[in-house]
Amino acid sequence: MDQATGHYLVFETASGFCGIVWNSVGITCLRLPTRSAQAAEQDLRRRAPGAEPGAPTPAVAEAVAAVKRYFEGEETDFSGLELDLAGQEAFFKQIYAAARRVGWGQTTTYGALAKELGAGPEAARDVGQAMASNPVPLIIPCHRVLAAGGKVGGFSAPGGSAAKIRMLELEGVHVEQPRPGQQADDAPLLPMFGDDGMKVALRGGERMAKARKKG
Repeated sequence: MDQATGHYLVFETASGFCGIVWNSVGITCLRLPTRSAQAAEQDLRRRAPGAEPGAPTPAVAEAVAAVKRYFEGEETDFSGLELDLAGQEAFFKQIYAAARRVGWGQTTTYGALAKELGAGPEAARDVGQAMASNPVPLIIPCHRVLAAGGKVGGFSAPGGSAAKIRMLELEGVHVEQPRPGQQADDAPLLPMFGDDGMKVALRGGERMAKARKKG
C-alpha cells in the first residue's frame, strides 16, 4: 500500500465493527467484524501503520454499503470492487482472482482452485497460504474456500473457523463444525454475530436456501 496516501475507516455492521483501508489505486485491506470500534481500529493500524482516518471515496462508500448489506443477510456481489494487491506474489494474485469468481452460496476447495489454475495437487498448500494471508477477506471470499472433503479448514479472521461457518450459513451453506481436536487455530472463538445479527443472518441464509430449492 502507498502509505503516504492511505486512509482507513471503521464502520459498524449487524455483526460488529469492520475496518477498511484504501489508497488511490483501490482497497488494500478489509477487516471482518470485531466486538468494538477500538479493536477494529487497532487492527487496522497494525496492518496499515501509515494510513490515516479519512472520508471514504465514492468507491469505498459503495464497498462499505455492500459489506453492511452482506452482514444483514442480503446477497451481495463484491466482484466489481477495485483492489490494490501490490506486494502480493504473482501466483497469489492468480489465486485471489480465481477465488473472486466463487459467488454467494457457492464453495470450492484449496485443491480445486489449484487445479483451476493449472497447478498440481501440491499447490493446494499454496492456495491455503494465500487464503490465510488474504488482505481483503469477504471481497476476496476466502470463507468460501474449504479443505478437502468439504471440511471447513482454517480461517484467520476474528472468530476463526466458527466465523467462517457462520458466514457460510448466512449464504445458506451448511458446513459441519470441526471437533475440538480438528480446530484449525487456537484463537478464542469470538461471537461473529450479536443476537440480532445472528437472527438476521440466519433468516438471510434460509431465504437463499429456499430460493435455490425452488430453482
